[in-house]
Amino acid sequence: MEFNSCMKHKLVRKSVREFAEAELGPIAHEIDREARFPLEVVGKMQGLNFFGLQIPKRYGGAGMDSISYAITVEEISRVSGAVGLCITVHNSVGVYPILKFGTEEQIERFVPRLASGEHIGAFCLTEANAGSDAGGVETNAFFDGNGYVINGTKIFVTNGGVCTAPLIFAVTNPEKKGRGASVFIVEKGTPGFTVGEIEDLCGMRANPVSSLFFEDCRVPKENLIGREGDGLKIALIALDAGRIGIGAQAVGIAQAAYEASLKYSKERQQFSKPISSFQSIQNMLADMATEVDAARLLVYRACARKDSGHAFGKEAAMAKLYASTVASRVTGNAVQIHGGYGYSREYDVERYFRDAKVTEIYEGTSEIQRLVISKSILAEPV
Repeated sequence: MEFNSCMKHKLVRKSVREFAEAELGPIAHEIDREARFPLEVVGKMQGLNFFGLQIPKRYGGAGMDSISYAITVEEISRVSGAVGLCITVHNSVGVYPILKFGTEEQIERFVPRLASGEHIGAFCLTEANAGSDAGGVETNAFFDGNGYVINGTKIFVTNGGVCTAPLIFAVTNPEKKGRGASVFIVEKGTPGFTVGEIEDLCGMRANPVSSLFFEDCRVPKENLIGREGDGLKIALIALDAGRIGIGAQAVGIAQAAYEASLKYSKERQQFSKPISSFQSIQNMLADMATEVDAARLLVYRACARKDSGHAFGKEAAMAKLYASTVASRVTGNAVQIHGGYGYSREYDVERYFRDAKVTEIYEGTSEIQRLVISKSILAEPV
């Protein structure tokens, strides 16, 4: 793959960075503290195709390649991890399964509105007894001759408080349990579909994460994605795409923490000299810069595999595993370099530190990534 950014990718990075710094930079601290979803900025993002990054142009999207998509997520997350989370979840696990498994009628019905941001997507798999165990879904749906009736609860739904066309995983064949699950698009306003309170989380506080409740929620049969029983297959393929986005998000957070630390180390004086002159700080900065670059390249490799049409599950898992680990390590070092100030909410590195941790958890924990990677490498011929 090409390791030197082409002009197209440089322009994407420049334009997204300018937008993020101008529109999100002044409020990033505020929306985190207030746990407020910035609708005023999201409205501007809708008009700039941030909600249709990889949707084909014929459906109103930007038709970006995957590296451009990763750059966009990275640059937004560099300023606000929570808003970057909204964009990556919407574009990957919210839209990708419809494009890949939906009928032409479903795509024409839903995707243009997802591309414009009129609809905001979400991926609803996690339940009280189903997280890493994707086959443990208990939400159920039965066909009554006219449509499907859904009952159950989804928890920790990213974009939950604002989603208007979430994908819901529900068991349609109880005898097969999780392997008898199917996927449905449930539109906001459907009777029996209600949104719970916004979660009070440690990080990503500007994203409206919530539970979603379904009580005799009736959806038309035309809202079934793929076939009955395809749910687990669709979920796993969607998560492969989602992991690229979370890897890019983790890179953005780590990049922000590294840049803040580099700047601070040149300004902070101790023993009558900047702390950047001390070898212990230099070593930390060197490791941070190296690891962020390595994580970014793993993300780009997964992007290249995806766009080439090859299987990319292993590469996506490696990118997500390494980038999220790097994000936690780099933000921890950033707090250490800032000392007491790093533990203060007045400094951004404290927010980066909180935001980074969850990248090791959602879209599959680090333990699940290692499981995916090990299964893949053990199946490869020696």
